[in-house]
Amino acid sequence: MKKLLLCSLLLVINTLFAQEEAKKEGWKTTGKITFLMNQSAFSNWLPGGENAFTGNVNLNYDFNYSKNGWVFDNKIIAFVGVSAIQGEDLKKTDDRLELNSILGKNFSKEWSFSFFGNIKTQFLEGYDFSDSFAGDNTQYPTSGFFKPAFISFGPGLFWKKSDDFSFNFAPVTSKFNIITSEIYTYDGSDYVSSNDVETFGVAPGDRGRYEFGMNFRGYYRVNLMENISMENILTLFADYKDKPQNIDTDYTMNLVMKINDVFSTNLTFQAVYDDNALKELQVKQTFGVGISYVF
Repeated sequence: MKKLLLCSLLLVINTLFAQEEAKKEGWKTTGKITFLMNQSAFSNWLPGGENAFTGNVNLNYDFNYSKNGWVFDNKIIAFVGVSAIQGEDLKKTDDRLELNSILGKNFSKEWSFSFFGNIKTQFLEGYDFSDSFAGDNTQYPTSGFFKPAFISFGPGLFWKKSDDFSFNFAPVTSKFNIITSEIYTYDGSDYVSSNDVETFGVAPGDRGRYEFGMNFRGYYRVNLMENISMENILTLFADYKDKPQNIDTDYTMNLVMKINDVFSTNLTFQAVYDDNALKELQVKQTFGVGISYVF
């Protein structure tokens, strides 16, 4: 919880700093905080049911700079969701923290020499809650803050048509997979420690793995119709040193259907493939009606 509060504080400070910078010439900021909630309550209800509450807080914030041939694009994505069901432990339903920055110097109208940096991790500890496990699942966190974290950076070429359409290609990318402390993986019968087995590509007992390869990141936002917008983010990475044909893929789609200035319906879909973590496609989807604040 202390780590969550610290991360939240850093995000707030960073946001306030960016808003202050936006007042200066060349800066442009856009951001939105969305609160999605779902609640059920029962009293003397004969068909049965359990009191439950699910809540998500989503932050999507951009602060970009463009002046004298220089571009500096930054995006913060932060999602936290929890589910509370009567008689059960509190469970997280969503958890994501991603920071992406691209610094570029134009050599034509739409092309720039660039250097990018990206960090992906999560706020809270996660648990498997596999039904077949007879013990206490909360003793075996499967993830946490910087457990794992993925840090990538490198030079490349940046193409930007507008704030709604761009991509960056970095053929010389360094990537670090980091596990700051012990986490666990469920093997179908018991939990095994990252000290004993390879986890997210990190060797048993190690705290990091270095990869060298190619990174591609594309961004496209389009208004499908009035009050309906779709944001697409695609990241690809190929490790030159280890199975470059197995391309790590991370695709996110955010669909926002605006009801009015306060309420909106939000659908987020994310598909991830990383054979160092799991040799299967990982899919996550959240949907709900919530309150949005645009700043």
